[in-house]
This record gives sequence, C-alpha cells and structure tokens, in this order.
Amino acid sequence: MICGGEAETTNNRMELTAVIKALEALHEACEVELVSDSQYVINGLTKGWAASWKKNGWRKSDKSPALNPDLWDRLLELSSVHRIKCAWTKGHAGHEYNERCDSIAQAEADKYR
Repeated sequence: MICGGEAETTNNRMELTAVIKALEALHEACEVELVSDSQYVINGLTKGWAASWKKNGWRKSDKSPALNPDLWDRLLELSSVHRIKCAWTKGHAGHEYNERCDSIAQAEADKYR
C-alpha cells in the first residue's frame, strides 16, 4: 500500500501526489484506470487544462497562475508514459475503492493534526 501525507499542504496537492505516486510505482508502461473523486485531477487531465496551463507558461486562460505546476508537470510526464483512462466518481457515495482511499487519506491526515 502506498500512503503518506505532508504538513501544511492542500487537498488538491495531496490528490495530485496520490496519482503521481501510484503511477511512479509502475515499472513499465501500463493501461491505467484512474478513478478519483477529484474533479481537479480528472478535469485537469481529460479536459486538457494542465497541458494548456503548461503550454501557456503555467498560466490559466484568465492569465492567473496555475496552481501546483510542479505536480502537474510530473503528472503530465507520467501520463505520456502510461495510457490513462480517467473516470470521476462522487465522493462518499459507496464506491468501494474510493471509500477505501478516503479512509486511508483521513488516517494519514490525522497524523498531521
């Protein structure tokens, strides 16, 4: 099991970090089904937001800075290695693996409170 946390961080950084760590654990190019309750992560990949932010010097369409460029850059690198199929699921709605991930994430976050 891969888990962890950081002090003084944001939920979005942890959502991105979780995906990155999971993909980094793969030792060869794979087909990956990424299921997340994070619209930030799913939309950033599927709607091309992150690629656009990178192309525009990590600026969003309104010219404001994109957040977490370090993590998005790494995720974009990894997404060029793996074939990732993204799916959003509603949080706390009974999705077995999402509920398990949420429980693990809460336990890790509790270590920093």
